[in-house]
Amino acid sequence: MQYNHQEIEKKWQDEWRKRETFKAENNSEKPKYYVLDMFPYPSGAGLHVGHPLGYIASDIYARYKRHKGFNVLHPQGYDSFGLPAEQYAIQTGQHPAKTTDENIKTYRRQLDQIGFSFDWSREVRTSNPEYYKWTQWVFIQLFNSCYCNEIDKARPISDLVAVFEKEGNANCNTVCDEDTPTFSAEEWNNFSEKEQQEILLKYRLTFLSDTEVNWCPALGTVLANDEIVNGVSERGGHPVIRKKMTQWSMRISAYAQRLLDGLDTIDWPQPLKDSQTNWIGRSQGAMVEFKIENSESKISVFTTRPDTIFGVSFMTLAPEHELVSEITTEAQKAEVEAYVEATAKRSERDRMADVKTISGAFTGAYAIHPFSGEKVQIWIGDYVLASYGTGAVMAVPCGDQRDYDFAKHFGIDIPNIFENVDISEAAHADKEGTVIANSDFLSGLKYKKALKLAIYELEKKGLGYGKINYRLRDAVFSRQRYWGEPFPVYYVDGMPQMIADQHLPIVLPEVEKYLPTEDGQPPLGNAEVWAWDTTTNSVVENSKIDHETIFPLELNTMPGWAGSSYYFNRYMDSNNSSEFASKEALDYWKQVDLYIGGSEHATGHLLYARFWQKFLFDMNLVPVDEFAKKLINQGMILGTSAIVYRITGTNKYVSKGLKDQYETDELRVDVNLVNNADEIDVEELKNWQPQFKDAEFLLDEGKYIVGREVEKMSKRWFNVVNPDDICEEYGADSLRLFEMFLGPLEQSKPWKTSGISGVYSFLKKLWKLYHSSLEGGQVGVTDAEPTKDELKTLHKTIKKVEEDIENFSFNTSVSTFMIAVNELTAQKCNKRAILEPLLILISPYAPHIAEELWEKLGNTESISEADFPVFDEKHLVESSKNYPISFNGKMRFTLELSLDLSKEEIETTVLAHEKTQAQLQGRTPKKVIVVPGKIVNIVG
Repeated sequence: MQYNHQEIEKKWQDEWRKRETFKAENNSEKPKYYVLDMFPYPSGAGLHVGHPLGYIASDIYARYKRHKGFNVLHPQGYDSFGLPAEQYAIQTGQHPAKTTDENIKTYRRQLDQIGFSFDWSREVRTSNPEYYKWTQWVFIQLFNSCYCNEIDKARPISDLVAVFEKEGNANCNTVCDEDTPTFSAEEWNNFSEKEQQEILLKYRLTFLSDTEVNWCPALGTVLANDEIVNGVSERGGHPVIRKKMTQWSMRISAYAQRLLDGLDTIDWPQPLKDSQTNWIGRSQGAMVEFKIENSESKISVFTTRPDTIFGVSFMTLAPEHELVSEITTEAQKAEVEAYVEATAKRSERDRMADVKTISGAFTGAYAIHPFSGEKVQIWIGDYVLASYGTGAVMAVPCGDQRDYDFAKHFGIDIPNIFENVDISEAAHADKEGTVIANSDFLSGLKYKKALKLAIYELEKKGLGYGKINYRLRDAVFSRQRYWGEPFPVYYVDGMPQMIADQHLPIVLPEVEKYLPTEDGQPPLGNAEVWAWDTTTNSVVENSKIDHETIFPLELNTMPGWAGSSYYFNRYMDSNNSSEFASKEALDYWKQVDLYIGGSEHATGHLLYARFWQKFLFDMNLVPVDEFAKKLINQGMILGTSAIVYRITGTNKYVSKGLKDQYETDELRVDVNLVNNADEIDVEELKNWQPQFKDAEFLLDEGKYIVGREVEKMSKRWFNVVNPDDICEEYGADSLRLFEMFLGPLEQSKPWKTSGISGVYSFLKKLWKLYHSSLEGGQVGVTDAEPTKDELKTLHKTIKKVEEDIENFSFNTSVSTFMIAVNELTAQKCNKRAILEPLLILISPYAPHIAEELWEKLGNTESISEADFPVFDEKHLVESSKNYPISFNGKMRFTLELSLDLSKEEIETTVLAHEKTQAQLQGRTPKKVIVVPGKIVNIVG
């Protein structure tokens, strides 16, 4: 009977769906295990063979855990809001919901055909109102909360209001905006309702503020830093500028220290932890205030080296700093404004990365040195970021290379740090009484003590104070897009009001245009039914807005990371319509045990999700404050691009072997036009794109050979391999095994389709092992006792595969299976006691063929319910030795003997053997040398 992968795989995919084989229960006597993949964005292109790598690994582990007796939750869904669907809607006029639904159908078909053991009964889509109802709900909880430093956790904003009513905020240790005024209880109680709401916005965990953002005019929206590559939008390559806008933000900075501390409690890759640590950027130093000449304003500077303050020779502000327009003199105004405008076109990431370009402008203003009283120039420079620290630096050219380069470039004097200071050995004492010499203080030779003393001196003189600073900025949460979660917010007298929980979800309205309005409002400004009626608690026509009972709704939508910041909790109870997950479900599943996804999400999704989890934990809504116990970053499957060589300035193309004879340009072409010998079909190439239709091709020995380059698999490089084609020709089990066989999970590795045929041959050999030569191709197994060799093969396979899966070394398991099948084939094994457990071992990797053979062996339950085979070490303990029998040092034959025999018994047995008698031909040996467990040598 032939191995028909198409028939077998379709059969079992249908059976799993019909039986709901992989549906997890929220209550079970079994121990729980939660395996999760980072859920995909369903793009129109569908999956390529690089996408399933992490899914295959997680599926192997989920299936393994089921065999090990665990109740496994392995869900899947779709991160279905986002900019690509909206851009497609703008281009084609199709509603994003329609294209998203079509894309999801493609993804679901592709995922099913690869045989993943997902519990589809828990599927979520972030764009479904039933889902984003809870995204809106979490947003409201954040709005109604603040962060208390005393208890180091979030608390209801109502608790804060109660404090304000009794004692004001002078002694309130709660995280708030830097510019929050101090007020008494009497003043608070006399504030208008609007004034009180304005104050509370400075404390809320989600709040409105004027924020510097990455604005993309072509896309009409704000972009996150990770959506910008080389200064342009990742989607479409459009220019991005810095712009100040009123935006919703999340006060993630309140959780900075807890986000750092939490990294010590989770099993995540160290490089990823390092990325988050650096992104959060904890530093200890001091806040120093510099007065400005002829101004009431002051410049606050955070510095990690207050001990170098005597080396300050100028100040540099970020071009976006709020004081720039105020302090710039008339003479410098034109130059400064031009520089600010030019800087707005550069992203923060570009500015941080650019250490070579020196640019800036003098404001014409001067600051007063807090110790010496001397005037220092105030400049602006794009190497200073408004989003880090205070957006201002005290420039110390003798201690910082960038400051030095800036000063030299603009001819700013660089004073000697000791020039105006008494550097005698008179000692100072810090708060702890530690004696520090002036010279140590000034030079920073003893940094920690110098830092303490510098802070002490600043505080004593009222010029500054010690502070721990974080690079982590509050996260902008508004997007000027259509295809995103609507905010559950309406506005009364300009102040945001939350819609009550029981009226959620606020469903995205229909619009005719997905672009911003003509007057620059977000796309929701095109909606005609987008106002909130506070009497009927419903969305009504904009024409009814009267600002008495009917008010305008928020026009921005939430960012892509909103729905992905808690979806792992929703999976625990995804069909619950009354709460985002029940306490029983949350207490049972607790957290993700294994999370697999890309490292590119280190400072985006993974940081935001940890923030939301900690907030939900503070509010007693989840049982743990880290959502994923273990995380693995899968590597990337790289494409092997095909390159043709065009003679520069012509429409002639030369084969790879001829290219060195000409000056050429490299062009990528569709890899599907190239065979395994790297030869391209020229006629197919001419029909592929118009630019090749009339081209001339210079062949090498009658062939056009392409160049090859291993790089990211991408439509852009035409090197995408469709898993549909692989599954059609070789089967899903071959695809699963091959992707694991390519190399270690965490490493990137190139794809080469030609290699999959070896794995396919292995599966056919496995199939053949189970079939006898009986007519009808019946499975031929017996219940006879296995041989010692068969048991040895099985148990060394059990041992290796279990170790490999536990260590996520899936690539070495595949070669172990190949060795086992080869050995059992050579042994002509047909024993049920060997072949049944072998199927269980293979089933996490190649589930379709395993299910089919399992059924053919007479089993009625799914193989996924079978217990994992138990390794027995005794089958690997050698009980005999195949001794080389030598005569005068030359080995003549081998003889298997028990290792329990004594030297005398070995000698007697060997001498009595017929082959020994034949060698001796009646002679009596002079000597018999026996080394137990090694050799027998007969002399004479």
